[in-house]
Amino acid sequence: MSKYSNLFSTFQLESLKLPNRAVLSPMTRTSAEPSGLANERMVRYYTRFTKGGFGLIITEGIYPDTVNSQSYENQPGIANDAQAESWRPVIQAVQREGGKIVAQLMHAGALVQHDRFTSIAPSAVKPVGKMLEDHGGSGEFAVPKEMTQEEIRKAIDSFAQAALRAKQIGFDGVEVHAANGYLLDQFITDYTNHRTDEYGGSTKRRIRIVVEVLEAIRAVVGPDYMVGVRISQGKVNDFHHKWANGETDAKIIFEQLAAASPSYIHTTEYKAFVPAFVEDGPTLAKLAKRYSGLPVIANGKLGEPEAAKLLIESGDADLIAIGTSALVNPDWVNKVQEGKKLIPFDHHFLHPIATLKEEEVIV
Repeated sequence: MSKYSNLFSTFQLESLKLPNRAVLSPMTRTSAEPSGLANERMVRYYTRFTKGGFGLIITEGIYPDTVNSQSYENQPGIANDAQAESWRPVIQAVQREGGKIVAQLMHAGALVQHDRFTSIAPSAVKPVGKMLEDHGGSGEFAVPKEMTQEEIRKAIDSFAQAALRAKQIGFDGVEVHAANGYLLDQFITDYTNHRTDEYGGSTKRRIRIVVEVLEAIRAVVGPDYMVGVRISQGKVNDFHHKWANGETDAKIIFEQLAAASPSYIHTTEYKAFVPAFVEDGPTLAKLAKRYSGLPVIANGKLGEPEAAKLLIESGDADLIAIGTSALVNPDWVNKVQEGKKLIPFDHHFLHPIATLKEEEVIV
């Protein structure tokens, strides 16, 4: 028996019976067609992970509308029927291999790199940091336009309609991207949300839009379809950000999310096994489980099997999401189960540009 046997026990995630606890983490690869269509290279890319043993695949962030939500050039979309249909070969290829696949729905908000003049956000606050060069950007972000109430309603509806398209073409579920500095996280974050209406001010009001997105999705996909949500403190443009009120904020955020009945919460930190706020305190994953009572997927430097094993063993998380380690080890699950050595991560997979490399599309 493998010393990491707890990583290979089955897990029931709502209607999905997963063969193990390993999930492919969503990673932006900017390799779709310029029109946002998924393509054959992406079919081969995602299939490799299922062949390698991953029971659940979470896609890269997919934009839900063609007006304001796209962040990066060559990012895939699901904003219309053509984009949705382009995902069908990816879904079918993964499912033929026995895998499950979830579409991550992502709105850029202020973090727009492909068109600097269409960004919207909760407030007209210029994002800190620089554009991501490995995702095709350079220089500073533009100051976004503050969203009107009508624009907020349209954004919420775009998530719901994207989720419905995802269900109709065969995705096993959707994940709402409310992490890493993108639109929904911009509402959660105090320094990017200066609103004085019901979407700004207290932590409970700042999380409101995420709750409404989850509720809108649930209304169109029904009670039995898997709908998860991803949450973080840090951001792609502000790596070390922490919630100002620590565990008090975590309690409010996770309790409010739980009230919207998502299927799971996916926490992502730089290191998932490190205390979220104070030395010797709980991890963000543990806080999510404590205050939501929901299944938790944890992400953050879990490519080392020992770290993944301990997080599952501790009860902090039910599933572990593997990111960069999976890029060089698409068969991470099979290797760990068989006791084979993992290949260390090679930065050329994501630098100088994060597009798919030839060795990643050979099945």
